[in-house]
Amino acid sequence: MSNIRPYKDIHPVLAEGVYIDQSAVVIGDVHIGKDSSVWPLTVIRGDVNHCRIGERCNIQDGSVIHLSRSRPSKPDGYPTILGNNVSIGHKVMLHGCTIGNNVLVGMGAIILDGAVIEDEVLVGAGSMVTQGKRLESGYLYLGTPAKKIRPLSDAERELFKRTAADYVDLKGEYTD
Repeated sequence: MSNIRPYKDIHPVLAEGVYIDQSAVVIGDVHIGKDSSVWPLTVIRGDVNHCRIGERCNIQDGSVIHLSRSRPSKPDGYPTILGNNVSIGHKVMLHGCTIGNNVLVGMGAIILDGAVIEDEVLVGAGSMVTQGKRLESGYLYLGTPAKKIRPLSDAERELFKRTAADYVDLKGEYTD
């Protein structure tokens, strides 16, 4: 059985240059943008809704991405959407959330249904973003529940694109 597989005849769509580790599993209505990478033991399940991952994203080892199905209170459910240049650290759980461009989610963080992470946000390792919370662009957030700590430094803002570029390079080492 393939690690990239359909769910009810809906197949994942992978753009040019996508790397999926052979131990990762990508199922169903999942679209992954150019030069993105999915690392060992990651699961992305597009079964009860859809998942869209932008360009130059990296979903690191042991992460889980899922979505939320339709409910009477939320007829469209919550898909999971990631913008471009998004780095998802090791063992992160994303569930029915929206993440903008140039975002880094630290190791072990959890982001729940309906949460919105705007562009240029750093979510610290181990943080939990609770259901429906919006994290404002340009800040570091830490804790459980995640709280705004301080504005990002210029060096932290550079980290978004540098980390994304590093993972584009790294995936090339696995595919050459």
